[in-house]
Amino acid sequence: MSHQVFTTSYPFRLESGRELSELVLAYNTFGTMNTHKSNVIWVFHALTANANVPEWWSGLFGSDRILDPGKYFIICVNMPGSCYGSMGPLETDPVTGAPYYHNFPPFTIRDMVRAYRLLKDTLGINRIYLGIGGSMGGQQLLEWAVEEPALFEHIVPFATNARHSAWGIAFNATQRMCIEADSTWKENHPTAGMEGMKIARAVALLSYRNYRTYQAYQSDENNELVSDFKSESYQRYQGEKLARRFNAFSYYFLSRSMDTHNLGRNRNTVIDALQCIKAKTLVLSLTTDILFPQSEQEFLAAHIHHAGFQLIDSSYGHDGFLMEHEQINNSIRRFLRMEQVNQIEKKLLN
Repeated sequence: MSHQVFTTSYPFRLESGRELSELVLAYNTFGTMNTHKSNVIWVFHALTANANVPEWWSGLFGSDRILDPGKYFIICVNMPGSCYGSMGPLETDPVTGAPYYHNFPPFTIRDMVRAYRLLKDTLGINRIYLGIGGSMGGQQLLEWAVEEPALFEHIVPFATNARHSAWGIAFNATQRMCIEADSTWKENHPTAGMEGMKIARAVALLSYRNYRTYQAYQSDENNELVSDFKSESYQRYQGEKLARRFNAFSYYFLSRSMDTHNLGRNRNTVIDALQCIKAKTLVLSLTTDILFPQSEQEFLAAHIHHAGFQLIDSSYGHDGFLMEHEQINNSIRRFLRMEQVNQIEKKLLN
């Protein structure tokens, strides 16, 4: 693995009109780019993940897996606003010389993609063999596939959508309200809003899982309990767990970025935008996802030209995109294999 930081020496303008004097992106690469630069896989991480793909997608990473660094040059960028190396709310604003905190610039999903394009050009990448991302990562992937239709040969958007739903925005807004209710939130220090973020994470877990998941793994067998329930302990644990590795500022601003996702903005309609995608596409969905329900992925597959659709059976809800490794590997393998066969057949017919 190679960890690197990309910094621009020229201004970067956001959709909001705000101009940044510099742009800082941390990214990890795995494997080696071949001489033709035709073996690039670009991975997009979700809300609180990072650029170290094996850490959170270990079941897809390694020899004989889809993300095989022995075959591919794999790159993942830590999205701006996060706290894992890219410019974020706790980093220093080069204009003021102090941390951004509440003054962190508002990145849209489209801003993020336009930042990645600068890095891509610097690396001399003209073609990406495969783009893959779930949830917020899938939103970035779709945005880029619309922005630069000739770039991706294959894309696999997973448990994601063409426009962040009112349901998803409501969950994010509720989490931000939890942070705002923390009496420390308005202060300028790294731990401001932390107790609120713990509650926000507990709220988020309700959308990442589902009734079946909690019944299966968090039910109490003791019929005499009247307090100290397993599911309550689990909710508190998840908040504490996130607080050990994240901060409320990044959580707050990234959730706002997610809410901006709308492929149809300044492109007439969402359908018009999806029909711009030229990459061979496999849309993956989860049977029990209540945050990004199956209907959203069916919509993608219906409006991206010749897109395939695969339903992954999972009891884990939305978080199944991080856990159903065997099904995901097998689905993407079949997809890429079929596309190879199709290419051979086309050459024979010509």
